[in-house]
Amino acid sequence: MMTAPRRKTPPLLAISMGDPAGVGPEVILKAGSALAKRRGAPSIAVVGDLSAMRATAARLRDVPAPCEWHPDEPPIRLTKGLGVLSISNLSARAIRPAHPTVEGGGAAYDYIVTGARMAISGEVDALVTAPISKDWMNRAGHHFPGHSELLAEMSRTRLWRMMFAGGELTIALVTAHIGFAKVASALKQRNVLDTIRLLSTHLRGALGVAQPRIAVLGLNPHAGESGMFGDEEIRVIAPAIRRANREGIDAYGPLAPDTAFIRKAGAFSFDAAVAMYHDQGLIALKTLEFDRAVNITIGLPFVRTSPDHGTAFDIAGKGIANPSSMIAAIEYAWRAAIGREKIARRAAA
Repeated sequence: MMTAPRRKTPPLLAISMGDPAGVGPEVILKAGSALAKRRGAPSIAVVGDLSAMRATAARLRDVPAPCEWHPDEPPIRLTKGLGVLSISNLSARAIRPAHPTVEGGGAAYDYIVTGARMAISGEVDALVTAPISKDWMNRAGHHFPGHSELLAEMSRTRLWRMMFAGGELTIALVTAHIGFAKVASALKQRNVLDTIRLLSTHLRGALGVAQPRIAVLGLNPHAGESGMFGDEEIRVIAPAIRRANREGIDAYGPLAPDTAFIRKAGAFSFDAAVAMYHDQGLIALKTLEFDRAVNITIGLPFVRTSPDHGTAFDIAGKGIANPSSMIAAIEYAWRAAIGREKIARRAAA
């Protein structure tokens, strides 16, 4: 199936379909409809199940018609239809909205793996992943906490982080899916510094921010109040910031978490922030940008984005899923792919 890497203009993005019983197929089709109206929009190839995409399209109005596509063929323009690399032939039961199955969970895993291989080989410029059910993927025998861990293993990436971006706020996490009681012991100078480095590199390379200004949050109330409420700021976070500064990274803090996201003159004073744990950063981000936030795995050798919501089995098949986050995920992957291409061209010159 794989072909030699080729230059693609505009970028070609692979979208893994996600769980067939969730809202993935719906938000992909709705996003395709919105993007078809834009000049220079990226080409899209859905890695999934053609029957599932067609069944979903039949329930919606004014969406691109799903049609079969293969990697050795030119990309299909969204004005002509939505190309689907169909790698499964799911049963009617597995594509029934709102009723997840082991069959569907296993297929969702296969879609991710195929899309990632295409991104690693250079067949596509980025991978956008529609929502999966971690529970049903695990029931199907694929034991990964989520997309990022699977993609890191496939690409042999040791160092990566979860990042979330919206129109106003961008956050990278030092720790992610661990219990709060374990956060303090998990914080080390090295992983705080690595997060700052990865975030700076991503902002420079993918988004073209020449000198990113990065705010770094503390862990404790009032950023520890000089050690009164905890010393992680003194022992771990501040030394990591100083090391980043010596490397030429414009990072500052540790900031008191309860005031770090106060806007001045209607805007934040930084390009992105580093949060010590999941909810510390994501409560602020999701309050501001719930419908348009994007999940990005930074540190991978390819661009990977995802809408910042789940499978929404409770509304799947009703035609009411909001595609805003999927549109934002595609747009972010599109910009990042172009940014990486510019960096590659400059390096080769």
